[in-house]
Amino acid sequence: MEKRLLEDRKKMIYEFMCSDLYVPMKIKELAVLLGVPRDERGDLEQVLAELVKEQKIEVSKRGKYTKTEGKHLCGIFTGNVRGFGFVTIEGEPEDIYIPEGQVNGALHGDFVQVSLLPGKSGKRREGAVAQILERGMTRIVGTFQKSKNFGFVVPDNVKLGQDVFIPIEHSKGAVDGHKVVVELTDYGSKRRKPEGKVVEIIGHANDPGTDIMSIVKGYELPTEFPPKVLKQAENVGKPVSAADMAGRRDLRGWQMVTIDGEDAKDLDDAVSLVKEGENYRLGVHIADVANYVQEHSALDVEALERGTSVYLADRVVPMLPHHLSNGICSLNAGEDRLALSCIMLIDPKGAVIDHEIAETVVRVDRRMTYTSVRKILKDKDESEREAYKELVPMFEEMETLAAILREKRRKRGSIDFDFPETKIILDRHGRPLELKPYERNVATRMIEDFMLAANETVAQDFFWQEIPFVYRTHDTPDPEKIKKLGLFINNFGYSIRIGQEEIHPKEVQKLLEKIEDTPEEPLISRLALRSMKQAKYTTVNTGHFGLATQYYCHFTSPIRRYPDLQIHRIIKETLRGKMTEKRISYYEKILPEAAAQSSARERRAEEAERETDKLKKTEYMSERIGQTFEGVISSVTPWGMYVELPNTVEGMIHVTNLRDDYYHYNETAHELVGEAKGNCYKLGQKLQVVVADANTMMRTIDFVLPEDAVAFGLDAAPEDIGQYQAE
Repeated sequence: MEKRLLEDRKKMIYEFMCSDLYVPMKIKELAVLLGVPRDERGDLEQVLAELVKEQKIEVSKRGKYTKTEGKHLCGIFTGNVRGFGFVTIEGEPEDIYIPEGQVNGALHGDFVQVSLLPGKSGKRREGAVAQILERGMTRIVGTFQKSKNFGFVVPDNVKLGQDVFIPIEHSKGAVDGHKVVVELTDYGSKRRKPEGKVVEIIGHANDPGTDIMSIVKGYELPTEFPPKVLKQAENVGKPVSAADMAGRRDLRGWQMVTIDGEDAKDLDDAVSLVKEGENYRLGVHIADVANYVQEHSALDVEALERGTSVYLADRVVPMLPHHLSNGICSLNAGEDRLALSCIMLIDPKGAVIDHEIAETVVRVDRRMTYTSVRKILKDKDESEREAYKELVPMFEEMETLAAILREKRRKRGSIDFDFPETKIILDRHGRPLELKPYERNVATRMIEDFMLAANETVAQDFFWQEIPFVYRTHDTPDPEKIKKLGLFINNFGYSIRIGQEEIHPKEVQKLLEKIEDTPEEPLISRLALRSMKQAKYTTVNTGHFGLATQYYCHFTSPIRRYPDLQIHRIIKETLRGKMTEKRISYYEKILPEAAAQSSARERRAEEAERETDKLKKTEYMSERIGQTFEGVISSVTPWGMYVELPNTVEGMIHVTNLRDDYYHYNETAHELVGEAKGNCYKLGQKLQVVVADANTMMRTIDFVLPEDAVAFGLDAAPEDIGQYQAE
């Protein structure tokens, strides 16, 4: 149904239900009363579903619709392998717990209506699923298992909680161990399993690459570009001509470089710097992707649908075809390229005192790597400095400016969560050879500092022009979560100040500075991060809490993020004087949906990336059963404690596997205490662990203490990562 028509019908039906004459009715009764023909019942269902989703109306167990009176809430159901679940309500700080007996047929990802159950004050809210409003999953990915006359599929996503029955005639010839995509044909009931049909066989679970492809399919990530999109990418990716350069500012004489990782192929940002008196003229030059991806083209429609590039352990699922990202939209050294440049004049205190945003032509001098720039600046490597001698003065000025910008951000309270991200090295069979943290050095930080400056400058410029825009916003944390964090860190002798129900980012920054280089640093940093809200894309500029800035957007990566591409179009139209009232009205209409879509696609990408990392970490540890490692207790629960290793792997020691005593959980101090011997395990404590099990299906790793290893049939061996050699 066309959007305006849908909105008109929603308004009409809602007003009708709010009138004194309305009595609760079923959909058939509403259709008769409103004179809706049988062939348009689907449209009526859509209107009612939208109103329920917006929580304006609700539907009873008997299927009767009424205006919402506040006793029902709607949200996304998250399942658990044990049968219970949680419902997340948008805008509410705490989920609603759904006991196993109150799930009422809901599956993980469903949009449901919840009735709150009476409970004791102070306890977590409990509810019952009153109605399943919209199914979250129509397809699942899992492992096929065959019986004589039928088959069933064990879902990869354990939150689904139950197997899917497959009639033999709908198995598509799958055999035991095949990873398959199943289309659900029946969602089942309390007494009956869901039912489905196999629509695709991905490969056997033991075949190289099948595991990650199963994650790709499970998150419905696109695997191929439609032929029309590939053809368009080929057609637009022609060399830069004189006509392309017309009307642009020519910066080909400027000294500039790209700085990226060794294996990067899409070089979409370049930097330049010159000193003007005591000030710095910093240029951040971004590939002009919008010049090649025209609005409403096949390329654009596909990019919006994908929303972002997804980076998995063995592959990249790109937002745009490689013909563009590695070709004409890559700022390759020595080649003319079209760019959108943000050129900033920055004073010695780090303030941007003047700036210009312009369509430009650039020619990068050298393609630099983070390693090479680190050698020049940090290691003072003579041979490296000689190889790039004409660039060394610029790099040294860049290092100085980056430090100034970083200090300015620190003073205003910008939070830097410096977690080690894991780089997973795979062999040719897709098996993990090595886990190592991504290096964050002087060069990577320098580029981060420059990109942040450009993103802020662009956002502030367009905010004050009052032009429709897509901002990157990060809301102030929920006071309840911050209070919980405050209570928790008191156990370690730290405190955090909350003023008038709100916390300033500077307080979080101070806490992170206090805990730096302490055993509890990784733990408290993670808990502080979990207390924050998620950043998202919005059309209303509410500021960025984590960066402690009122203005922020994503401007610097249009090749891999749709919001950047979208705002490039807005910037270019404004620069060309084409931002008319008609175009302003158009952008006001389309941007909220584009921002919401981009946020949703970003979440999907993060989940797929996290799931892939968990899988490969579990596979890595499955080759190390019986080996001993030193780790830090990262979390303590009534059922055991999580231990994190230096390679970022996290596993659990179950309380039932602590064999020397009976342990109870001290909730106040977050520790496990032995009743007989008084042994105590607390957060941040270092200890040695032995790898007891690694379940790749569940993505879980179990540890035991070295003294318990023999009891579990393990011959504890000392840590020796270097021993492992892949075939």
